[in-house]
Amino acid sequence: MLSFPRIAVVGEALIDLEVGHGDARHPVAHPGGSPMNVAVTLGRLGSEVAFLGRLSADAFGKLLRTHLAESDVNLRWIVDADEPTSLAIVSVAPSGSASYAFHVAGTADWQWQDAELPHNPGLDAVHAGSLAIAVEPGGPVVERWLADLGKTTTISLDPNVRPALLGDRDAYRERLERWLAFAAIVKVSDEDLEWIWPGADPAELAADWIAKGRKLVIVTRGGDGSLVWAGGEAFAVPAAKADMVDTVGAGDSFSGALLDWLDRNGRLRREDLDRLTAAEARDAVAFASKVAAVTCSRAGANPPWRNELV
Repeated sequence: MLSFPRIAVVGEALIDLEVGHGDARHPVAHPGGSPMNVAVTLGRLGSEVAFLGRLSADAFGKLLRTHLAESDVNLRWIVDADEPTSLAIVSVAPSGSASYAFHVAGTADWQWQDAELPHNPGLDAVHAGSLAIAVEPGGPVVERWLADLGKTTTISLDPNVRPALLGDRDAYRERLERWLAFAAIVKVSDEDLEWIWPGADPAELAADWIAKGRKLVIVTRGGDGSLVWAGGEAFAVPAAKADMVDTVGAGDSFSGALLDWLDRNGRLRREDLDRLTAAEARDAVAFASKVAAVTCSRAGANPPWRNELV
């Protein structure tokens, strides 16, 4: 029986129908969704993690439940949803980069109600981001829940921008500013920042977030590594080398591995994160990069188990 979770991830769990190199005749169904991928990474690395998601009773929903359980993710807060499972069509280029088209109208992930989220769950940290916090009608429900938890709990945020589903850029930017106010950890890609704030300097944005109380900010740049702000310092961490198959789930496994490192090294709870040093942050990001590189060496969002890391 799984232990009571110390970390939770809230958000969408969907199916990635992956079309490799343009061959649409033989798509492969992979369990996916950025938040679920983060939870799976944490579970496989041995962290005590729960997933808060709305899962359908359809065949894909059953696949998602099985995938989570087999990855040692606690399902105590799963909501049994009447709606169907969301789908993402993933087109993978020969370089391994991925593009997404979503089929989400009326599906399970976006219908959150206040009563479906646990009151005072006693967690050390909650990770959120991507679409479930951004998409109506459930997004504002998740936002309110996180804002309240953020008073006592470490909130980790990865916007993981999907422009096709986010609507007006200015309106999204306003929502993101609210999320940043309760997040202690922010991990964001340079591509996300370019869409949200075109032409802005990532270093200036990150420095401003730190000045406003964020404890750890990471800007990922794919193969160019990460820029990190923590412990009163700003520095770069190189990307781990990868035998590239595709990038699906790489950023999610990075987020999961980052939280796993912080938890194992006593730096995840709010009072402990305040003591995070630059050297510790460097080690945490290097570990996260290593786990992301393993994920890139496999098809789909398939992060490693701890015993696979060398």
